[in-house]
Amino acid sequence: MRMSRTAAAATVITVATAVLAACGNGGGPAVTGSAPPSGSRLTVTSPAYADGGTVPPRFTCDGDDVSPPLALGAVPARTASLALVLRDPDAPHGTFTHWLAWDIAPGTARLLAGERPPGATQGRNGFGRTGYGGPCPPRGDRPHHYVLTVYATDRAPRLSPDATEADLLRALSGHTLATGTLTGRYGRR
Repeated sequence: MRMSRTAAAATVITVATAVLAACGNGGGPAVTGSAPPSGSRLTVTSPAYADGGTVPPRFTCDGDDVSPPLALGAVPARTASLALVLRDPDAPHGTFTHWLAWDIAPGTARLLAGERPPGATQGRNGFGRTGYGGPCPPRGDRPHHYVLTVYATDRAPRLSPDATEADLLRALSGHTLATGTLTGRYGRR
């Protein structure tokens, strides 16, 4: 059976559109095997800085080194647990993890500055410590980007406190309902 050129072109366009749509992740970091459904975005904001803005020194190694205040919204109703990861993709030796936490209560709408997320287990960051470790790029580097990603999941991951970011992302694979990000920038002279 032969297709007309018009029918063949329409088929190619349909397949290409489907492939491109499947490749997109809304601009957020992908969790292998668990891309949330289209439009499944939760909101992550901070009264301390706007998305793409400069992280105030208070929340860095040059200040109090406490986590910034956060507000979360549009968390899906089926969420069993929240998780978060703060990473610096601009670090000299590859992506550096500044904070990871999981088993955060799904009803969490706000975190105060320096507050441990309610019910959370915090993992080991790139500094080798448990909990938050603020932005601390090498002096003289261009400002680095610090991407905070919050994941809404349909089950609480079962991980030990010494879990790494890779362990957390594996546990979230196939269980992520929605994600949201907040990106801040910070540089040191």
